[in-house]
Amino acid sequence: MLKPILSSVAYVVIVFPLALVWHLGPFKERYMTFGYFSGEPNIAVGLATMVIQGIALSVIYPLFMTESHGFGRAFAFAGLMGVFFWTSHVLALVAKQNVPNASVFIVMETIYLALQFGLFALALGMIYRMKF
Repeated sequence: MLKPILSSVAYVVIVFPLALVWHLGPFKERYMTFGYFSGEPNIAVGLATMVIQGIALSVIYPLFMTESHGFGRAFAFAGLMGVFFWTSHVLALVAKQNVPNASVFIVMETIYLALQFGLFALALGMIYRMKF
């Protein structure tokens, strides 16, 4: 039970600051031109979303590739989940609305999600190597 809790916390600790810096830091104006924000972002709802995502991913992970262990398993899981998030987050936005410079948006969000899920995979790999 401790590993899923640590994994959930790790997800939030990794993703929340990364999302804030990436989307509201040096790239904020670019994301505004993409139409990514309608008004000011709601940080509390964003944090709550990440907590729910972290819990869901951390509950699913122990069920994924149970015959495999280590960082390979963590990167396979994070890669699969990252592709799912990418299609439902990035491609869906481009499909639902006219995003100016859609190709730039897709590249920027692809890099962001690769960082997010790459760092999460590292955390999962380290957490599941620990002996409790």
